Amino acid sequence: MSEAKSYEVLLEDGVFLPRDLPLWEAAKPYLDVRNNDEHTVGVYALARMLLRDMPEADESVVLPAVVLHDVGWKTVPEEELFNAIGSAPTRLDLVREHEVRGREIAAEILDRVKPEGVDIDHVLAIIDGHDTRDTAISPSDAVMKDADKAWRLTPNGIRLIKEWYGDEATDAWFVEMVERRSNPKMLTPVGIAFARAITASLKADMMLDRYMGGSHA
Repeated sequence: MSEAKSYEVLLEDGVFLPRDLPLWEAAKPYLDVRNNDEHTVGVYALARMLLRDMPEADESVVLPAVVLHDVGWKTVPEEELFNAIGSAPTRLDLVREHEVRGREIAAEILDRVKPEGVDIDHVLAIIDGHDTRDTAISPSDAVMKDADKAWRLTPNGIRLIKEWYGDEATDAWFVEMVERRSNPKMLTPVGIAFARAITASLKADMMLDRYMGGSHA
């Protein structure tokens, strides 16, 4: 099989497992705020990657939790979103509110879709605390949390975060932000290694002029 054909097959396989596509379709109407739809796709892909090195985590818990973890942001007034997630947040209570409301919405979706073989109580417990609880209640929760934070270091995450913060979001600001707010909260060995590696790469990119004499493209 040619390299081009292999890539086409990869795209055909998609990001989501067949079991989770109905959950995704049910969740999408709640994910059309603050780019949570794009975020969810990226976190799902990262979670699948992390699961390869975390056999003690339960894929049938982690991935449904990823699909549904941010549905609660739909209930937060749009004008208040940045006050909850900005660099100097004044409404941290809204972070907790989106978890509580997200659990309620996720429970309704799970009851309606009824995905086979999914521990619904465990999924809901992960959603209820995925941002405000720094410790993990299980290996599955640890994978979910790490994938959620690791997204910030993906091309999609970097692009969107810089769009959200505008002129404030210089390269130096971004690296300082992830080193202060995200990387220290990674919980799994593979998540910690991913965050350190990508952050080191970002720092190297920022220093290219020092070593290239301004000659790099």
